[in-house]
Amino acid sequence: MTDAQETAADTALRTTGGAPSDDVESAPIPLLEPREGIPPVVADEDALAEVIAAFAAGTGPVAVDAERASGYRYGQRAYLVQLRREGAGTALIDPVGCPDLAGLGDALADAEWILHAATQDLPCLREIGMVPTRIFDTELAGRLGGFPRVGLGAMVEGVLGYALEKGHSAVDWSTRPLPEPWLRYAALDVELLVDLRDALEKDLDRQGKLEWARQEFDAIASAPPPPPRRDPWRRTSGMHKVRRRRQMAVVREMWTVRDRVAQRRDVSPGKVLSDAAIVEAALALPANVHALTALPGFGHRMGRRQLEQWQAAVERAKALPDSELPQPGQPLNGPPPPRSWADKDPAAASRLSAARAAISALAEELNMPQENLITPDTVRRVCWEPPVVEVSVATVADALTELGARPWQVEQVAPLLTEALSAGSA
Repeated sequence: MTDAQETAADTALRTTGGAPSDDVESAPIPLLEPREGIPPVVADEDALAEVIAAFAAGTGPVAVDAERASGYRYGQRAYLVQLRREGAGTALIDPVGCPDLAGLGDALADAEWILHAATQDLPCLREIGMVPTRIFDTELAGRLGGFPRVGLGAMVEGVLGYALEKGHSAVDWSTRPLPEPWLRYAALDVELLVDLRDALEKDLDRQGKLEWARQEFDAIASAPPPPPRRDPWRRTSGMHKVRRRRQMAVVREMWTVRDRVAQRRDVSPGKVLSDAAIVEAALALPANVHALTALPGFGHRMGRRQLEQWQAAVERAKALPDSELPQPGQPLNGPPPPRSWADKDPAAASRLSAARAAISALAEELNMPQENLITPDTVRRVCWEPPVVEVSVATVADALTELGARPWQVEQVAPLLTEALSAGSA
């Protein structure tokens, strides 16, 4: 009997309506309690050793989830890790009390890890020593399978007929002790992941997409950590309003100060100073603290020392020689923005237009988002710089492979792109 079947058999978890109707979307069963109750939070090495032994002795795939404190704390570290496996039950682990989970990761090294939106959780899991070798991403499976909504709650409801309570998804998970309702929510997030995985695997197999999904999962599991972002200050919200290089220097200086303060205080940078305030200061180039105080985001609630700190950042930017001011835009690593192609290279613009139309039609036929069929950046790069020697299915396939496309994507897309490149250049 699967987890979902056992849950359905437990009448305590049902609404008064009894068993789910054939139309699960109109009558989902609220999932109110974990099957074995809320497990105690593991926060010391002795308890962790017991969990490692239990999960090492478990069987089958392991459901894994992590909760962060985005918007509250600096960075994206995990503040709770949830796991569930057949024979081991559910475990809730506190990475604050147990910051090194490499032993648990090693114990699960040979198991398939089931995650929802794996690319969101893998970085914080990697920080605490948990690195899978095989994964099944239920969100990505939903995208490939053509599901209109791929959030965990929507998929559990649509596929299994159960309603997950999602009221605590954006809380401050660095809170200690964690309230019981939050722990119940966290445990329920992994309660049915194995069942969801099994149902999605069958659906992907029926559609002929299971091998495609496996290639995508392997690519995620084997991907190295992304390199540090270059010039992260350029991602300040509202940056498009900042045109002059001196103003850009103010954004850069204030962003750097804010990041340093946020890291020292372990709070979200937005709680130190908003992006909107940084942009206002950059545009106004205030002459002194009094002028800064008049700007939105620097009101009476901000102390004199803080105001002086921000004004000092403005003054440092003002004092920079022209040679040290940032250049407009970021150095291009690839083709220019498509909106400029018609002027820069009309033939490339024609190739891109033909390629986009072909990709869109195929994605609709396969019932999946275009970006999962092939990334827009990959299409742009191939259209901007087609194979030099000759345009053929083989040379286009080589170009796609070099850009990181998976074999299934190459097989589906290479013929279409070859035709588009040939037609666009004619």
